[in-house]
Amino acid sequence: MPVTFNHTIVAARDRAESARFFREVFEAAEAPSWGPFTNLLLDGGVLIQFADLPTDVFPEIQNQHYAFLVDDELFDRAYQRLRDNGIEHWADPRMSRPGETNTEHGGRGVYFRDPAGHFLEMITRPYL
Repeated sequence: MPVTFNHTIVAARDRAESARFFREVFEAAEAPSWGPFTNLLLDGGVLIQFADLPTDVFPEIQNQHYAFLVDDELFDRAYQRLRDNGIEHWADPRMSRPGETNTEHGGRGVYFRDPAGHFLEMITRPYL
C-alpha cells in the first residue's frame, strides 16, 4: 500500500469554533465526532480533528502552518468569505502584503489565521 495522508489533530481553544471556521471557509464536510475531537472530512478521505488544549497545561497554542489546495472556484468563494467576514489576510507568509493574494507558482494563494491562531494557506496550484 502506498503512503497516503490520513488525518491530523489541530489544537484549538474552542474546537467547535475552529471546526466551524474551517467548514465555512473551505466548505469541508462534517464527519462523525467522538471523544475529545470535532471532525471534518476533506476530499481524499483526509480527516481533520480539532481538539481543545487545556489552558492550565498549555497556556499558549504552538501555532502551526496548514496549506490547502483548492480549485479556482472554491478559492473565489472562500476568498470572498474571508473578505466579507473581515478576516485579515496576506499575499505572503511574512505578512508584508496585507489584503492581497499572490499569483506565485502558476496559481493564486493567500495566507490567513484560524481562530486558534494557526497560519493557513490556500493555493490553487501545488508547488511541485
